[in-house]
Amino acid sequence: MCGIALIVSGVRIDLLHLLPDFKSSLPEVEQVDQPVFSFDDIKAALLRRGPDNFGSKKNCSSLVPHCNFGEPIKSISHWWMVMEIFLFIMVAISNRKSHSKLFLKGEIFGGIHVGSNNNDTAILMDALGRCFSCNCQGDKKACYCTKGGQNSVPELLSKIKGPWALIYWQDSSKTMWFGRDAFGRRSLLVHWPTADDSRFLLSSVSPPLSYKKNLDLELEGNMSDLSFWEELPCGIYSICLDASKANDCLVGEVRKHEWSNPELKELIEWERTFVEPKSEHLNFPHLPVVGDQHAMHSNYVDGMPSKLSFDHDVKHVKTDIPTVPVNNTILSDSCLSYKGVNQCSDSLPAQRVLLALKESVKRRITLERMFQTTANEVRPEKFVPVAVLFSGGLDSMILAALLDECLDRTYEIDLLNVSFDGESAPDRISARAGVKELQRIAPSRRWNLVEIDADLSDLTSETLHVMSLINPAKTYMDLNIGIALWLAAGGHGWVDRGVSNNHNEGHGRSMYKSEAKILLVGSGADEQCAGYGRHKTKYRLGGWLGLHEEMKLDMHRIWKRNLGRDDRCISDNGKEARFPFLDEDVIRTLLDIPLCEVADLDQPIGRGDKKILREVAWLLGLKEAASLPKRAIQFGSRIARESNRKNFGSNRAANQASAGSLVIHMETKFT
Repeated sequence: MCGIALIVSGVRIDLLHLLPDFKSSLPEVEQVDQPVFSFDDIKAALLRRGPDNFGSKKNCSSLVPHCNFGEPIKSISHWWMVMEIFLFIMVAISNRKSHSKLFLKGEIFGGIHVGSNNNDTAILMDALGRCFSCNCQGDKKACYCTKGGQNSVPELLSKIKGPWALIYWQDSSKTMWFGRDAFGRRSLLVHWPTADDSRFLLSSVSPPLSYKKNLDLELEGNMSDLSFWEELPCGIYSICLDASKANDCLVGEVRKHEWSNPELKELIEWERTFVEPKSEHLNFPHLPVVGDQHAMHSNYVDGMPSKLSFDHDVKHVKTDIPTVPVNNTILSDSCLSYKGVNQCSDSLPAQRVLLALKESVKRRITLERMFQTTANEVRPEKFVPVAVLFSGGLDSMILAALLDECLDRTYEIDLLNVSFDGESAPDRISARAGVKELQRIAPSRRWNLVEIDADLSDLTSETLHVMSLINPAKTYMDLNIGIALWLAAGGHGWVDRGVSNNHNEGHGRSMYKSEAKILLVGSGADEQCAGYGRHKTKYRLGGWLGLHEEMKLDMHRIWKRNLGRDDRCISDNGKEARFPFLDEDVIRTLLDIPLCEVADLDQPIGRGDKKILREVAWLLGLKEAASLPKRAIQFGSRIARESNRKNFGSNRAANQASAGSLVIHMETKFT
C-alpha cells in the first residue's frame, strides 16, 4: 500500500537497446517550463496509497535551476546535480557505506530468506549490497567484474517470490535499477522522454489530470490525451549513467535484463506439462462436483451414497464409510485428507491445488509480515486485519474459506461486496447466500458482510478520480471495474447483523467502515483455470491446444490488462491487494496438472469451466459455491448496466456501438 516514484531530468536517456527504432543521435535536452505533472502532483497521488507513512528525498543541488544541461559534466560522481528528484512514500533503506538507495513496493514470500520479524526492504537492501558492481549492463559475455559467489542484481531479483516493484540506485556502478515482478502484481508506470516532456519518470500511479467539466466520451480514434504514461512491461531494467558520450554530457543508457532463474522462466513461458489428454488422465479420480447436479446436492456419487461431511475447521474430509467409489475409482481415507497430500501418491489433483492455495493464503496474511511498520502500535480491541473482495462466487468463497483456516479465530473477517442495484444485484444475492454457507462450515468465525451500495449518477467526482487511477487504461470496462474495486477497497458500507452473524445477536443494519489493510483478491483464477467465455469458444474451435494457447495469452497479458489497474485502484485507499491465485507455487501446481483436469469445457457452464477449483470448493465443504457460474464484477455488481444506460441510453445501444472497443475520450487541459 505504499507508492514509489522517480523523476529524472537533465539526463539524456538512450533507449537504443530497449527500443531499436529509437534515434540514437541524442538530441539536446531542454527543460520543461510547464511539465504535464509536477513533483507536487505525484506526491499527492502517492500519498493516498500510503497515508501511514510519508517521506520524500530531493537529490539535486541548488545549482539545478541555473545550470546548462548541455554543459559537460567533469565527473560522473557529480550526477546528483542533474538528478532532479527521488520521491517515495515508504521507509527508504540506504546503505551508509556506499550511498546506495532502495525503494521497494512489495513483499518477499520466498527465494530470499526473510525472518518473521525482519523487514523485507532491509533484507533485500543488504542482499543487493553484496551484489557485484558491473558497468557491463549484465552482459556476461563482456563482463569481467564477476566475483566468485556473488550475484548480479538481475540474478538476485530473479530469485524473489512475491509481488514487487522497485527502484534501486547502485552507487558503486552508478546504475539505476528498476522494474516489477514477472507477473506485474505491483503497478509501475513509466514515461519515456518525448519532445513534449524530456524527463524520465516512474510512478506507481498517475496523478489526476485537470479535466474539463464536460467530458467528451467518444469512440476510439481521437485518443491522444492519456498517452503520457504506459505500463512498464514486467522485467528488470537498468540505466547506467555515463559522462563519456555526447560531448561528455551525462547519458543514461537503458537496458532490459533477462530473468536468470530457470524455474521462474518456466512459469513465465507458461508451458503445461500435459495439454492433450492421455489415457491415464481419463482415469483420474474426480470429486462429485463435476458430476450430476442432483447427485451433488443429495450427497450421491454415481448413484451411491458418499455421505461426505465436513468439520468446521476443514482440516480434512470425513467420510462415514471406509471408501468412496467415484468414477469407478476407490478413494481411501488417506487420499481424502488434503493435509496428507504429500504422502499420498494417488492424491486428487484438486488436493494438490488446495494445499498450494492454502499455503499461498497463509504466506499473505501472516500478522508479523502485515504489520512490520506498526509492530509497536497498540491496536484496537476489535481489529480486522484482512478482508476479501467478495461476490459470493467460486473464487472469493474459496479465498474466504482458506482465510478462515489460516487466520486466528479471535479475528473477524470482512467480506466486501459492491452493488449498483441494491439487494437485486446478482453479486449481492450470491454474497448473502455465500455468507450462510461460510457460517455453516465455520460457525465460530464472525463474518462481516460489508454491503457497499452505490449510485453511478452520484459518483461524478469519484469517476474522474478513478479515471486517473486506471490510466493508461482507457476502456469503459476498465472504468467500470476500477470504480467497483475502488469502492470495495474503501470499505464504506453497511452490515446487516441478521445476515452476517451466526451468534443470535439480533438484527439491524448499521453503518460500517472496514479498516482491514490487506485485501485478498481472486485475480488469476479465470486465466489459469479457463473461466472466461472465450475459453469455451477457443476450445470448440481449436481443441485442447487452442484452449491452452488462449490461456497462455491471458497469463502473458494479465499485467497489462488487469493487475496494474487493480493495484492502483485498491491501493488508492491505503489498502494492499494480495493475489493468492498468482502465487508462484500455485501457478506451478496448476501447470503440472493435465489441462483436462483443470477444465472440462464439454460440460455446461458452472460445471466444466474451472473444474479444478470447483473440486477445491467441494473439498472445503462449499457445495453450493462449487456449482456457481462465472460472473465478472462489472456485471455482478450491475455497474456495467448502469454505465451503459448513462452513457448510451441502454444496454442494447451500448452493444450496438461495440462497447467492448469503446474508450473514454477526455478533453484535458494541463495546469
